[in-house]
Amino acid sequence: MNQDLSEMISKKYSNVKPFYEGLAAVRLNGKWGFIDRTGKEIIPLKYDNAGDFSGGLAVVILNGKHGYIDHTGKEIIPLKYDSVWDFSEGLARVTLNGKDGYINRTGKKIIPLKYDEADSFSEGLAAVKLNGKYGFIDRTGKEIIPLKYDWASFFSEGLAAVRLNGKYGFIDRTGEEVIPLKYDYTWNFSEGLAPVGLNSKCGFIDCTGKEIIPLKYDVAWPFSEGMAMVVLNNKWGKIDKVGNEYFY
Repeated sequence: MNQDLSEMISKKYSNVKPFYEGLAAVRLNGKWGFIDRTGKEIIPLKYDNAGDFSGGLAVVILNGKHGYIDHTGKEIIPLKYDSVWDFSEGLARVTLNGKDGYINRTGKKIIPLKYDEADSFSEGLAAVKLNGKYGFIDRTGKEIIPLKYDWASFFSEGLAAVRLNGKYGFIDRTGEEVIPLKYDYTWNFSEGLAPVGLNSKCGFIDCTGKEIIPLKYDVAWPFSEGMAMVVLNNKWGKIDKVGNEYFY
């Protein structure tokens, strides 16, 4: 897109989102629709909100109801849900009347809307909550890991964080607790390490539970591109995977 056209689009609409799959969501007079890279309105500005296209579908909202449209504006999945999420591993979490379940890209209900909470699928499994307890199901809806935890996160690098009786640890895809539930805090694994906290101090462990970076920080975030944000004695900085520190 040339600069003049980009400026014209920016001036015409009150909001312009980035292009995805050749279309960009735009807003004017409180309504959203989609334009192509020439600025032509492909999908009328009639929605209360609109997401980005991914895999040929975009989330749209009208009168408080959520659904999905294709590149032509056709409603592939009717706007009937209270909430919807992006597709992950072929399924999308949807909410209706306070219950969560999953649909496929045609809108077919694959897993009944019966859960109090549900997460997106990751590494073949999704965390779900029913009657106050969390566990994991597969893409057929089969319960793979019993709903017995007080909280559960998504799988990353083969492990998922779980909490029971106020303590955090990690389980594998079979449900085996490979890292004991002994921490006061944790996030998921990223780049082979996970931040954990105990007695108000944070550090990092590997997938075997071995402490790689000592628990000495006030706060620690997951690694990204070889570095992790940390806070120590009110100073912000970064560390690398061997513990070298770079404070601001």
